[in-house]
Amino acid sequence: MQVRPARPDDLPALYDICLRTGDAGADASALYADPRILGEIFAAPYAELELALALVAEDEAGACGYILGTADTRAFEARCEAEWWPALRARYADTADVPARRRTPDQWAAFLIHHPPIAPQAAVAAAPAHLHIDLLPRAQGQGLGRALMDRWLGMVGGCAHLGCSPRNVRALGFYDRYGFRRLEGAASPEVVYMAIG
Repeated sequence: MQVRPARPDDLPALYDICLRTGDAGADASALYADPRILGEIFAAPYAELELALALVAEDEAGACGYILGTADTRAFEARCEAEWWPALRARYADTADVPARRRTPDQWAAFLIHHPPIAPQAAVAAAPAHLHIDLLPRAQGQGLGRALMDRWLGMVGGCAHLGCSPRNVRALGFYDRYGFRRLEGAASPEVVYMAIG
């Protein structure tokens, strides 16, 4: 296995990995009618707008994981608002009129495209950079997560924050062991925010 810089032709694999880890680390393929919609939010904008900070883990079968992110969360949020979300909003209808408890996973994703989550100030104050890291099951437990994290953090000066589903116990354990600390001031029922550096 190797870690390498992402390339533009990795984009289909990034969409696939995002979907196959999109249910709190488990495969979300059965949850979404549109197999690209999660990747449109959590993977593709980084590959398109911050390719220099995108790394891919690869084995003999191809891409099996990634780490994506930005060195400046607020600037990235503004750039997505100007350059990424408008085209997607033209393709996906806003589902704000659907009661939250009745939205399907696809409708929730469409809602996020129109109302993208903004990082809590407590997380940005702890570390302005943020990241997303996902590994397919075949790549887990072999040190690839640590290799990706070491290399990516080295690219952004060693400080970053991230958000993780509280249901993703395996990932939370990895972040704890790696040295991330939980940010109580940024806690929510849906996301555990953590920072390092």
